[in-house]
Formats: sequence, structure tokens, C-alpha cells
Amino acid sequence: MTLALSVVVSTLNDREQLLSSLDALSNCLPATAEIIVVNGPSSDGTTGAVRDREDVDVLVELSERNPNVSRNAGLAVSTGDVVAFLGDRYRVSPSWYDAIETAIASGGDVVTGPVLGGDGPTADTRRANTVAGRTVTHFDGNNVAFDRTVLEALDGFDEYLVVGGDRDCAHRVGALGFDVIWSGEMATRDEIGTDGGHSQSEWGERYQSLAYRLAKNYGPRPTVVGRTVFSAVRDGYANARTVASGDETPTGWFGDGVTVLSSTGRGLTDGLRARFADRTRRRNPNGLSTRHDRAVRVYDRRDSER
Repeated sequence: MTLALSVVVSTLNDREQLLSSLDALSNCLPATAEIIVVNGPSSDGTTGAVRDREDVDVLVELSERNPNVSRNAGLAVSTGDVVAFLGDRYRVSPSWYDAIETAIASGGDVVTGPVLGGDGPTADTRRANTVAGRTVTHFDGNNVAFDRTVLEALDGFDEYLVVGGDRDCAHRVGALGFDVIWSGEMATRDEIGTDGGHSQSEWGERYQSLAYRLAKNYGPRPTVVGRTVFSAVRDGYANARTVASGDETPTGWFGDGVTVLSSTGRGLTDGLRARFADRTRRRNPNGLSTRHDRAVRVYDRRDSER
């Protein structure tokens, strides 16, 4: 029996990479699978390019630049029993669909695989971590598939988060007792990669996200403070070495530190508020069910086929 799969592809001002990603995706999917592109908000002609493609079933236009809003918007219009999420710059391998089908058929709740780049695979997400007695297996939100019942139990992704939504989701998956299966055949390739640097705003988003998701999922316990402090000290030491080598100025290093401290405090406060706002194990007061105004416009090719 063919898997009823919906693939949600999030994009933002990356038309050429998106089209390449869609080409690879269409080549490996059966005709029964549906492709949903969530565009938000691009100014590079993405809308016209996607609407010209017959392989895209739904195009959702957003006004917000938040990947978790994008994922939830795609989830809201999807119909598959399994929903996969893919980034616009990722090209799937020919075995990608078969890997998802095999893992779900074997009883998997969530399945993920490697993201390859110019320097090889990303961090090994196969290794499970233990946080406050909870087993957590991280996955890349740009290459992961869920049984729909899992997403319903999670109420989708937490839209408070601008970065780290997949990390937060992994902690909540662990809390609810779902299994994450790693499949080496479910591979994607990132054709762009990253430069490895962080601006002050990126440091702020990173630490606000870290503090928020730990406080929300685990409450005011030493584990939360300890993990946040350890991460800040590690990054501060690494940045101090760039100052010593002349690649960073002392003023810039100090500014980054201030940003980390203020963002961490804001994240801890907001995370504790979120924890008390949703006291269920799903811990998602900003999830799929909390709003219905994400989409500015929806182009649904399925309407004409019904």
C-alpha cells in the first residue's frame, strides 16, 4: 500500500534553489504524494515560478518570516497520514521516499536522516541525549517526517521560536514517548552550507531560543541554568580566541556577551510563562491550534481536481 505522504517545503527568497529542490523531490515521489510549498514572504518571483509547476499541489503565501509558522501553515493544509518537512535548499536522495515508507511501515513515529553538505554530514543526530531523565533524539527540521498523530499530539511547532523550533519539538517528542528512527537512506544535500559565523542578532535568537525551550520543557531546575551557562561559556571562549587572532574586536566580543545575557534572561522568563500557559506534556502554547490567520493567500490545485 502506497504511503499517503504530504511534503511541506518552506521557502524565502531562494527561488533557484527551491526549483532545484522541487525537481529532485518530484523525481522520487509517487503520484499519490502531495507537495505543499509555503512561501513567506518572498520578493524574487517565487510565487509565479511555483504556480507554473504542475507538481506543486498547494502554494501557501505568508507574511511572516518564521520557519515554524511556515511549517504549521503547511501542516494545516496537508492531507497525508504522514507529513514531511523540507527546506528549500535541500535536494533529496532517490531513496528518500522509500526510506520514509519503510520506517513508518515498521512502526516509526518520526523518521529523519542525514543532511549532507560540502563538508560532509551535519551533526550526528542519531545519538540520543538524556535531559533531566528524558531521552531526546534531535533531528533537523529541514529533513524530518512525522506520523500525523504525532503532530496532532504536539499541536505542531512552537511559533514563539524563530530558531531552534526543531530542537524544541524533539524535546516534546521525547516527553510524549514517541520514537525517532534514523535512516541513512533518508538523505538530503544542502547545496549552500553556512559560513559558520554569527551576528549579534543571531546570537540573541540562539540564546533566547535555548533558554526558552529548556525553561518551557523542564522548568526552573539546575539542569536548565547549567546547560545554558555551559553553552555560553563554551561560545564565549571560542569567540575570545577569535579576538586573540585578530578576527574579532574586543568591543564586538563584549557586545556579543551582552546580547547573550539579555537574550538568555528574556528566554528564561518567556519559557517559564509558556510552561504555565500549557501545563500538558505537549508544552506548546503557541502551536497550530492557537491561530488561523497565518496564510495571506492559498493557491490549491487540488480544488480543480476534486
